[in-house]
Amino acid sequence: MDDDKPVLEQTTDAIGSAADATKEAVTAVVKKVRKVARKAVKKVMPKKAKKTKKKAKKASKKSSAKKTAKKAGKKATKKTARKAAKKAGKKKARKSRR
Repeated sequence: MDDDKPVLEQTTDAIGSAADATKEAVTAVVKKVRKVARKAVKKVMPKKAKKTKKKAKKASKKSSAKKTAKKAGKKATKKTARKAAKKAGKKKARKSRR
């Protein structure tokens, strides 16, 4: 803790840095999930079936993979936000008990 800075400023800096860290972590997770989803789609789809199916069906399957990756990223952000909120709430509750 810095004695020169006020406590409020220190806490806002800490919260901001935590938000940045979670944002970076979530983007990294989303990238990994997208890669895995793409690989899974390629493995599930047999090569012969790809050639026989129409282009419109291929496009719909690709978009569904992207949607699942986006949903996974959104869920991860919501979970991290909830966990952070719970931790903040617990810390506040502990301080008020004293």
